[in-house]
Amino acid sequence: MNIDPHKCVACGNCLPICPMGAIHVDPASSRATIDEDECVECFACFRGMSKEHLNPVMVRTIRAIAKFFRFRFDPEPDICPTDAIVPQELAWPRIVRRAFSDPQVPHESTGIHGRGTAEVKTNDVTNRVKNGEAGFVIEFGRPGVGARFRDIQQVTQALAELKVEFEKNNPVASLMSDSSRGLIREDILNEKILSAIVEIKARLEEVPGVLRKLRELSQESETVVSVGVSTRCDADGHDPLREILKREGYPTYRGKTNLGLGRVTRISPHPSLSPVGGEDKREGA
Repeated sequence: MNIDPHKCVACGNCLPICPMGAIHVDPASSRATIDEDECVECFACFRGMSKEHLNPVMVRTIRAIAKFFRFRFDPEPDICPTDAIVPQELAWPRIVRRAFSDPQVPHESTGIHGRGTAEVKTNDVTNRVKNGEAGFVIEFGRPGVGARFRDIQQVTQALAELKVEFEKNNPVASLMSDSSRGLIREDILNEKILSAIVEIKARLEEVPGVLRKLRELSQESETVVSVGVSTRCDADGHDPLREILKREGYPTYRGKTNLGLGRVTRISPHPSLSPVGGEDKREGA
């Protein structure tokens, strides 16, 4: 993202819009500038502000006169008065930043918007995590913090040594040069993004070791690491993961239900009376 110096009037309205704090007003030039290394190309500044098309010279003149007479002339706080924020043409590897930071852009590898993965929330349909297994969702970064792929690789390399299985239908996995070693393409390691999710799968008995390794790595990481883990309940509704997590010192919650995403468990003898295509009972995810 760029700010046109010929249009910018240094009103500062775009500063609080940036989730990464990558915009600042340069007092020497009296223009807002973007730190390209910190910008994650989320397009929040471009889409998050209304745009007017006032003449920049006129606005600067009025602001200068107002300053001289000690009164203020500022545009509305959610407006760029001169439409100075301009998207730049993104090429590889920088285009990776937008794919992981702009929720309106689908990932090419999965076709899913946002962070590009359906996670294990839809497991009742995808059946990726089977009985006796646990699915991990490891999130890197947050608005205001972000993450570089170098931070992510530090964790994926350590997880690969534990012989976990990386979910293939995941945008981070699609950028790995060697998934058996948890290596990510070298040309994107320094790219910064808003956040990303890595998904792995392990046997239930391997959960404690994975959690301990993640806890250890999170202390060394330059970004925020958040972890979620889940498993399938058995036929009686028993959750075999609960006791494992309790022993490791983690609270558990059973509050995730995705209505309408379950599989058919009973077919109505009168399909025409069923609410959805003959399905009158569904299991939640």
